[in-house]
Amino acid sequence: MDYTIIKLNEKPELKNAAAEWFHEKWGIPYEAYYESMTDSLKPGAVVPRWYIAVTGERIVGGMGVIENDFHPLTELTPNVCAVFTEPDRRREGIAGALLNYVCSDMAEEGIHTLYLATGHTGFYERYGWEYYCAVQCDGDDYMSRMYIHRE
Repeated sequence: MDYTIIKLNEKPELKNAAAEWFHEKWGIPYEAYYESMTDSLKPGAVVPRWYIAVTGERIVGGMGVIENDFHPLTELTPNVCAVFTEPDRRREGIAGALLNYVCSDMAEEGIHTLYLATGHTGFYERYGWEYYCAVQCDGDDYMSRMYIHRE
């Protein structure tokens, strides 16, 4: 394992780089990530929360936990979002390690149930996630899969 998982609220100096990285990966405005990350740094904040995996100065993976990941099922909260691993670092266990870390970290904060909307099948099940229901995310003309994880 040549990467380190970092909770952004423990290394706030990485906020700008993390916001830019997520923006580049997902095309969501930089300002949206920056604002959410700023909120995550407030004393006592549990959600939102952001996590990155780094090798040296390079971010190689990341994800966040937010209230709602752009879907109408607002009662299904909080949501793991923006899951991404750099293509040249896939199949090394980074995403799985991040998922396990995030679930454990949220459980330590008293949040034992998390949700995640995705188009992927088969991946999240390997890490204890279960299919919950179909959901249509904002702006999509197709249904995504909503997963649930109970710690």
